Amino acid sequence: MKNAKQRANSFLVSLVGVAVLMLAVYAADTFGLMDNYIRGIFIQCCYAIIMVTSLNLVMGYLGQIALGHTGFMAIGAYTSALVTKAINLGIKEGTITALPPVLVFFIGILCGALAAAVFGLVVGIPALRLRGDYLAIITLGFGEIIRVVIQNLPFAGGKGLANGQAGQALIGIMRMNDIYIIMLITAVCVAIMIAYVRSKFGRAIMAIRDDYIASSSTGLNTTYYKVLTFTFSAFFAGVAGAVYAHRGLGTLQHTDFTFLKSTEYVIMVVLGGMGSMTGSVVAAIILSVVPEALRAFSAYRMLIYSVLLVLMMIFRPTGLFGSYEFSLYQLLTMRRKKKSAAEQTAAKGDT
Repeated sequence: MKNAKQRANSFLVSLVGVAVLMLAVYAADTFGLMDNYIRGIFIQCCYAIIMVTSLNLVMGYLGQIALGHTGFMAIGAYTSALVTKAINLGIKEGTITALPPVLVFFIGILCGALAAAVFGLVVGIPALRLRGDYLAIITLGFGEIIRVVIQNLPFAGGKGLANGQAGQALIGIMRMNDIYIIMLITAVCVAIMIAYVRSKFGRAIMAIRDDYIASSSTGLNTTYYKVLTFTFSAFFAGVAGAVYAHRGLGTLQHTDFTFLKSTEYVIMVVLGGMGSMTGSVVAAIILSVVPEALRAFSAYRMLIYSVLLVLMMIFRPTGLFGSYEFSLYQLLTMRRKKKSAAEQTAAKGDT
């Protein structure tokens, strides 16, 4: 009963914290502190957070190496873009009842996420029977296959597989750069993933990560939990892709989903701490903002960026947070306990 009450209180405190953060963003926007450039960086941080936390489910909590996660992001991005384009075209031609742009956006996100989840299931069933380097190679190959196929699909901007020519940009995508909606989507996605980690499914995959043989010997269906987590992770990678597709530029390029992009997200997971959702959020923000902050040193920007990463791995190899999770509720209760202990000590001194 006490644990249930603590979880409820923790949820309420976190909800209040997110509300305060959204009010702070609203105030900054109202007073003209956010221009289009800042909004773009903000949206970049949001889809990076969703992407990195979803990848952390596989790498940090399940303990598997996945190097082609942008393949699922690409599926979510292109599916969402094509669905929203079709809906808007139907509305324009009068074949579909007019819908609010926000609703069209959410339909696109759902379709993109489900498509990515289906591919995650298809890839995960055979791939997750393997472990270690084998899984990394399979996911890497999958990510490249998806990108190469997309770049040649005529309806995705390409010139057709028969011509064997590199694809072009998919244009005319609906733009949804409302930072409040995107921030809300990010908060909901992270909250769902944290709830998953703290559920029986999360405990099961962490047991598999810590000792695969012992987990199997106790009757735990390791394949089921691994495939479930991989599919769950792919779903949210699809959400990140959908947000990316509608970020305001109105175009999509297959070059946005290369192996190097997957590597960037892996770096974010490692930097934040494998097994820490808090670390993933912080690392996604830092590694999204730092390259932009270093634009003034364009000649040395990537060198400085690389040196910072190397120094981080030397002095903090477990990442910024390791496996630690920040809790606003625990911070408040800890301060309350310290204050109460100080008052009791003072009262004893007076007596």
